[in-house]
Amino acid sequence: MPKAMARHILVNTEAEAAQLKNRIANGEAFDVLARKFSTCPSGKKGGDLGEVRPGQMVRSIDQVIFKKPLREVHGPIKSQFGYHLVQVFYRD
Repeated sequence: MPKAMARHILVNTEAEAAQLKNRIANGEAFDVLARKFSTCPSGKKGGDLGEVRPGQMVRSIDQVIFKKPLREVHGPIKSQFGYHLVQVFYRD
């Protein structure tokens, strides 16, 4: 079964996610921003989701983790939890 290693930032609004994505594009560290702004418990670990397998995450996030290009910051992606920024490091 495929697996991937990813991290994410979860916030309440699309505008907040877009602003954070812009800050990352301008050189701020993803993990530092995740610790400061993410509402997900993974934020305490810099947004690290560890290794995930298909079906472990909500569908919209699963699609990014297993189909989008590696090492790019994707999003804002809407789910029932809020808006996500997702970065995938590798997939097997």
